[in-house]
Amino acid sequence: MANTADISRGMILKLDGSLYSVVEFGENKTARAAAKVWAKLKGVDNNRSIEKTWNSGDTIYPVRVEKKSFQFLYKDDSGYNFMDNETFEQIAIAEQLVDAPQFLKEGQEVGVLINTETELPMNVELPDKIVVLVTYSEPGVKGDTATRTLKAATVETGATVMVPLFVNEGELIRINTKTGEYVERVKN
Repeated sequence: MANTADISRGMILKLDGSLYSVVEFGENKTARAAAKVWAKLKGVDNNRSIEKTWNSGDTIYPVRVEKKSFQFLYKDDSGYNFMDNETFEQIAIAEQLVDAPQFLKEGQEVGVLINTETELPMNVELPDKIVVLVTYSEPGVKGDTATRTLKAATVETGATVMVPLFVNEGELIRINTKTGEYVERVKN
């Protein structure tokens, strides 16, 4: 059994029948009382974020998780369809389990977190940064570059990203999938 001394960032814990990922944790020590361990937790199978406090040494219930490499195939009524890169087995995953579904493009490699107890997918993680093609963008106004002015651009996945004025239609850009922000222009 694991106890509060084993808590680490990114660990998946089972609490009250739900799964939570540890975002942040720490310890509060006082002179008179026993030490307490606190953690900020983000729901894996729900959209809740909670804070939990335990007495130091309390038992916790970590869930063993494997990260497997999958390839995105297509989206249909059953959800987002992915193929395991090793076994070529296909699975459909609901949209709420995908980190940034608006940035998924066919053939893209993603990491799927699988609960080893139930063999069910828990989450789909896109790479931190991806390269996409700008399919539509208004032309920038010449001379309007004194400030960091942004304009809307539609990328090949259908998502809209705010980009600097110098980015034009047909160019490749790198975007951060966690924040949805423009990072840089990519040379072909």
